[in-house]
Parts: sequence; structure tokens; C-alpha cells
Amino acid sequence: MKGLKKFLVLILGIVMVFSLAACGGGSSDEAATEEPAAEEESTEVDVAAAYNKILEELNNADVETDGQITVATSPDFAPMEFVDLSRQGDEQYVGYDILLAKYIANHLGKELVIKPMAFDAVQAAVQTGNVDMGISGFSWTAERAENYFITDWYEAGDNETEQVVITTKANEGKLTTADSYNGLKVGAQGGSLQKILVEEQLPGAECVLMQDLNDLCTALLTGKIDALAVAFGNGESFISANPDDLIFSGFQFEVDDLYKNNVVLINKNNTELGEAVNAIIAQQKADGVADAWYEASQLLSEIKTIDELGYDEEGNKITE
Repeated sequence: MKGLKKFLVLILGIVMVFSLAACGGGSSDEAATEEPAAEEESTEVDVAAAYNKILEELNNADVETDGQITVATSPDFAPMEFVDLSRQGDEQYVGYDILLAKYIANHLGKELVIKPMAFDAVQAAVQTGNVDMGISGFSWTAERAENYFITDWYEAGDNETEQVVITTKANEGKLTTADSYNGLKVGAQGGSLQKILVEEQLPGAECVLMQDLNDLCTALLTGKIDALAVAFGNGESFISANPDDLIFSGFQFEVDDLYKNNVVLINKNNTELGEAVNAIIAQQKADGVADAWYEASQLLSEIKTIDELGYDEEGNKITE
């Protein structure tokens, strides 16, 4: 997981040339000195600029708050939710889902409180009523539908529509079919959609479960597993952080339309909150902010560059 990174290029050239020449019976000193090269201005790309613009707008919304709303999340899933260590308090939890949580809190007139925890703990906290909502890249599953009030879907870029496998460069071109995973260890997060997909579509593989995706990535890098099933956006994040070691395998899961978007988990008995959140999600879609939120989160996590997404260095979308 990566926090805010800025790229600083500073080139300083100073060349001094001295020459001394002596001729005949006398002496002559000649000193030739080149002017120091001009110091180039440092260039800085603020990858947080676009995200900060959105966050500032949400933070400065004219909202009268009455009480708090607690949202549990597992901040190991860039660009949806991750940690930016350059920030303090709840502000260090960033990503698309965090912006959504703030948007929902504003519309409910509540102060947002983020509760970071493991992915399975998020679900347990919602089910027991220890938090109001779970927003952590959840997709619909039949099991969750039995145990939670599942909201209408919200847009989340290509994060859930594409479910893929990443592996090491040593396996390049070797793991492109389901049969090629027979006998291999494929990691997945416990309680996740990826666990279901591995068990259903890679039956010959051993599914290795861990709760933290960063631990799974480390397991892949250290050879404890052969591959890792992830949502596409999360795969981009791991590969961008380890470009010399990790790649997309070339295998892509078939994903039912039911699984292709994210949902918010709410306690089964809290239908009033669930219906209110559904109305807010409908408003979010009407506002058309999803793409900007997702791209800003990609930039902040450095999955994409400003050139790739068409942003300037101040975080403004380039339209011309």
C-alpha cells in the first residue's frame, strides 16, 4: 500500500575548467572558466491533486451534522480503499469507497467515522451492529443477500467488472487457461468474490486464503503461492508497485452480471438506513461523479498517471 508519492527531478551542473600554459623563456597564465549551468527548476507532479479537490468539496459541503455514522472498511484494496500515510486521522483512509462514505454521510447529515479492520471483520461488524455500514469493495453474493441488507449497486470503474489473476514474471504466458492452474496454489481473500471464483472456475487449483491482500501479494512475491485472484483495479495496484516482478497472467474469470458492481452492506434489520442509502446512491449516479472519483483514486494510488487519464498537474481534467 502506498501513500502519497511525488516525483522530484533536480539537475544541477557546474563545470569548471582550468588550463595553464607556459611558452618560451617566459610564463603566461590562462584560466578558462565555463559559466555554471543554470539550475533547472524542479518539477513536481502532485498525484493527490485531483483527489484533494473532490475531498475538499465534500468536506466543505454545507451540511449540518447530527450525530455520527460509522463505516467499516478494509483499507488494503486500492483504488477503492487504502492508506495514505502522509495524512492524519480518518483522512489517511482514502480511495473511491471513502469518498462514497463521505458523500453518504453528508446526505444523511452525519459526521463520518471510519473503522478500519480486516475484510471478514467488516462483515462481522455490520452483522452484529457494531458499525452502521460496511463499504469495502463488496459485490453481491447469495450468502451476503441472506445475511445483510444489500444496497443497490454503485459504480466503481472497472474494479468489479473484471476479475483477473496476477502472477510473477517467471510464469509469463504459462497461466492463461483454467487447466494451467491445476496443482498450483492460487491466493484469494477470505470471504471475497475472488474466493468463490477460484473455487468454481479453477477447480484443479488449491485456493489459499488470507484476510489481508497485502499479505497475499507478499506471499506471491516470495513464492508461497503461484498466483493471486484479484479485482482488475487491485491487480493494477500491485503490479504498479512491483513492475519488475508481477504481471497479469492473461486469464480472466467469467463474471455474472450480479457480481459486476459494488454494494454497501447494512445490518439486515436496519431497513430504514438501507432505503436511505439507496436513495443517496441513486443521487450519486444522477450527479455523474463516479468516473472522476475513480480516476482520482487511481492517480492517488499511482495505478495510473496524469497522462494516461488526461489530468493536468493541478488535478484538473483536460477537456481540450
